[in-house]
Amino acid sequence: MTSSPEAPDSRPKQKSPPVLREDRLSYTPTAGSVRLARRRAERLVAEWGFPELAWTTALLVSELGSNALLHGCLRDRLFQVRVVLHPRALRVEVSDPRGERLPAPRVADDDECFGRGLLIVGQLADRWGVEPRDVGKTVYAEIDVLAVAPPDGS
Repeated sequence: MTSSPEAPDSRPKQKSPPVLREDRLSYTPTAGSVRLARRRAERLVAEWGFPELAWTTALLVSELGSNALLHGCLRDRLFQVRVVLHPRALRVEVSDPRGERLPAPRVADDDECFGRGLLIVGQLADRWGVEPRDVGKTVYAEIDVLAVAPPDGS
């Protein structure tokens, strides 16, 4: 994979490609919500015709969702998971209300339980980065694919 685990993708934002499939759902800031989001994303990506990416997508949702929960969520403020299939990429986005807390990869000590999530994201994704929002931020990861729209147009 070509993603640099040292820093998020900071290239200028380009025009968005067409959306073939999309799912967006907001979750309460609890550990159980990350599990639900992971399972949902895994199921949807398989249904969209990419079962070989289901496990990777689930892991990306889990890592980005856990980061949002630990570092980006506020009490009584939802976080959102969006999974989007474009013609050339599958994109996982997790948005949270804490725009001032930007993710940064770090090297965790061997005895630490946390601190490896963004390194995992960097290995699984072709690109990842952060986009500001009016309130909060969106952390995304993209996997390159060659998607074909379903023949029934759904």
